Amino acid sequence: MSIPNQNKTMEFLLEGISCLPQFQIPCFLAFLSLYSLTLTGNVLIISIICLDPVLQTPMYFLLCNLALLDISYSSVTQPKFLSMLLTNDSVISFNQCILQLYVFLSLASTEFLSLTAMAYDRYVAICNPLHYFMLMSKKMCVLLTIMCWLVGFLDPMAHTVCISQLNFCRSNIINHFYCDVSVLLKLSCDDTYYIEFMSYIIGSVFGLPAFILTLSSYVCIVSTIMKIHSAQGRWKTFSTCVSHLTVVIIFYGTLLIVYMSPITYYSSAKAKSLSLLYTVLIPLCNPLIYTLRNKDVKLSLWKLFNVK
Repeated sequence: MSIPNQNKTMEFLLEGISCLPQFQIPCFLAFLSLYSLTLTGNVLIISIICLDPVLQTPMYFLLCNLALLDISYSSVTQPKFLSMLLTNDSVISFNQCILQLYVFLSLASTEFLSLTAMAYDRYVAICNPLHYFMLMSKKMCVLLTIMCWLVGFLDPMAHTVCISQLNFCRSNIINHFYCDVSVLLKLSCDDTYYIEFMSYIIGSVFGLPAFILTLSSYVCIVSTIMKIHSAQGRWKTFSTCVSHLTVVIIFYGTLLIVYMSPITYYSSAKAKSLSLLYTVLIPLCNPLIYTLRNKDVKLSLWKLFNVK
């Protein structure tokens, strides 16, 4: 990442969320509890998948990767956010801000692609079950995961570097609880049209194919399920996709609303509300969504804690 020159802002002030002084500590404790539950839930998912031989399958390997992403994803923003609530220290240096921006966007892109890989896994399992373990071999799962991480970290690199070259002369106050693309572009006194355009192009090149592949996978899945004569059989087959589909809709929906909207329509209040959803609640809910609807994972949990 670029080191700012002397004409650039050397540090920013994160405004955080509106919280009355008397509710500062309760807000801190509430968000600390949510973050702790996020870490606990996702570490538990990784642990039971690694420890239980029954769960050593492609689907759970990809779920383990998603849990690791959720831990990383939430840890980019929440520790600083919690520190702000506890100490009122909202200062973040220019380099820290740019680094936070890059890592956050990279992990979001990686999760976006990982959810696509999971959709492909469900497609193969339901639409081509006889060749499932050949198409989704251990080698293929590892390759898919590595590709998701590589492409995810390459995706935002160009426009993050461009943002690091901007002059932020309007203000150094970021009306958010982390360094977000839209709010940084709003603060710049330079022309940001080319960066916005680059974001749409990169989003179209990397994000659109992933979105189309996910959508196509579920079209094929639904088509295959509808051919099952038994209603019970249809529901049993579809239930294997419900958890993943729920996560896809929530994650894709919130990110598309925030990052594909024009900067002119940017609303800090709406952005912060949606950001809390995908930085705090989604990483927390993912373990719950996958465990509460998954008999294998629940059985592994019972075995882990010796519940009869």
